Amino acid sequence: MVVLVTGGARSGKSSFAEKYAAKLGSEGIYVATAQAYDEEMQHRIALHAKRRNEAGFPWLTVEKPFELAELLQQINKESNLFRFEKRVILVDCMTLWLSNWLLRFEHEEQCEEAVMQKIERMCEVLRDYQGPVVLVTNEVGYGIVPEYKLGRRFRDLSGWMNQRLASISKEVFLVTAGIPIELKKQAYRFEG
Repeated sequence: MVVLVTGGARSGKSSFAEKYAAKLGSEGIYVATAQAYDEEMQHRIALHAKRRNEAGFPWLTVEKPFELAELLQQINKESNLFRFEKRVILVDCMTLWLSNWLLRFEHEEQCEEAVMQKIERMCEVLRDYQGPVVLVTNEVGYGIVPEYKLGRRFRDLSGWMNQRLASISKEVFLVTAGIPIELKKQAYRFEG
């Protein structure tokens, strides 16, 4: 089961995702995609780790800025080593994962296509994954049009990624001002 948690910066999505994941299992693998390139990012990562430690839920933290699909495949293959109903995977966050790939492919001629292939591969693996996975992502397209090409690429690819992830998710939560709203149950459905 895939659950997508989205929202703006500092909306409370990570905190909600951690609490929700704790309801889905009795232990978790926290997959961190952030790379600490500067002091400010190191501080953010430390705050997230502190909050998880204080929550009392047993997390094993794995840092995977790129190879998420491969990690989930490996865990899926080793499913006989643990019971899926007990262990939940939380990925925080998909937007940083996307950013990592975009920066890696930035100077390639087929940049967008290369990143979209990574997104599609991730969706394939998530569809086949046997246990609960909670994905955190950001809504970045609500603001102004970015001035630079890389920013526009990032905005467009993140919107496309979020649509793809939402399409394979059982539940999709939008968190605003710390309040989670489940969207799939409220989604408009065209008849016929």
